[in-house]
Amino acid sequence: MGCGVATLEHRHVGVMWKTVSEDCNLACDYCYYSTCGGKPGPKINRIDSAILEKFIKEYMARSRGAASFAWQGGEPLLAGMEFFEEVVSLQARYAPKGTIIGNSIQTNGTLLNDRWAAFFKKYNFLVGVSLDGPENIHDARRVDSLGQGSFHRVMKGIEHLRRHQVDFNILSVIHKGNVGHAAEIMSFLEQEGFSYVQFIPCMDFRSQEPDKPGVYDITPAEYGRFLREAFDYWYNGGNPRVSVRFFDNMLAGYTNREAELCIHRAECPTTIILEQNGDAYPCDFYISPEWKIGNVATHSIEDILKHPLYTRFLGMKPALPEGCRSCEWKPLCHGGCPRNREWGSELEARGRDYFCASYKEIYAYADERMKELGDNVRSSLFRQNMQYHLKGQLPGRNDPCACGSGKKYKQCCLGLVTI
Repeated sequence: MGCGVATLEHRHVGVMWKTVSEDCNLACDYCYYSTCGGKPGPKINRIDSAILEKFIKEYMARSRGAASFAWQGGEPLLAGMEFFEEVVSLQARYAPKGTIIGNSIQTNGTLLNDRWAAFFKKYNFLVGVSLDGPENIHDARRVDSLGQGSFHRVMKGIEHLRRHQVDFNILSVIHKGNVGHAAEIMSFLEQEGFSYVQFIPCMDFRSQEPDKPGVYDITPAEYGRFLREAFDYWYNGGNPRVSVRFFDNMLAGYTNREAELCIHRAECPTTIILEQNGDAYPCDFYISPEWKIGNVATHSIEDILKHPLYTRFLGMKPALPEGCRSCEWKPLCHGGCPRNREWGSELEARGRDYFCASYKEIYAYADERMKELGDNVRSSLFRQNMQYHLKGQLPGRNDPCACGSGKKYKQCCLGLVTI
């Protein structure tokens, strides 16, 4: 599968930490993770300082110039400002000189204030804010323990981020209540000036056995229609106005680049998902006792990466069912997400991604326009880079293409760009 232990030892490893486990101040009815009902206890279950320091010290020692942390929950801001001040202090203490440190955090936005925004700006955090659309859509399901909507609190939090010029994006869950309102959601996002957006289909994995698909709130047909409607708005005659992660990743395939979104890559990324108590898992959708691969309080990062379950997990993505292997859209999809497939014994994929029909629908629907947009992007990048880096000279046939794809010129833009 191309992911042997020796290779893993030299790979960059991303970290996602469930900062306060399931503690959250909202009670969204579709949440597949938190069970506290919007009423966290008086003592927040945040990461112990000793575990935090041990892990950051080890992680930085193998960072090789880059370290990336994603902080999630529950609601990670419940950990408090002091916790994140401790995080950045430990990162600075143990990072080798010249290490690029990236921190991102996913929040429901209701606790954001001026102090949080100033902190995130100072330490260059990328903030993801959960927002499902305009007020009537958002407040239908993203409520607190009293059933009160959270829309105005979220928008107030976003204003603090804007005031401090914090980089942030919007994450919208697509569910029964908004799957038929793609254009309305896109219009709302654009009117509010939200430039970076991610859509994720609503699903619940908690009620299922580990190796079986979860329960889905929307059908593949509904999601396919949503993506088509959202694409028409996004495309804007060949001049996209908003960055939508799904379509940006599609476009990567049309510009001879690899997608960055794990669902549409050939292999799952090397990531360690950590619970608040240090328990380690291979993926956010595989947090269950059957997929535990260690605990960072007692195991080293290398021991966790060598765990047989991690090897098994990394082998699942490329273990495609027959229908995927011969599919014309495989270069864009690569079989989707392993968690969305039905699995037999060992690495036998019995079924395709639950949203396979959705992907096929949007790929076919957008293909001609994506080809045109991809060619335009490649041509523009080629000309810019040729002038800036090649002093106006064409690259040789076997040289790296000037568009920056990493492919040879003869395998990329030769024949596309005329000088």
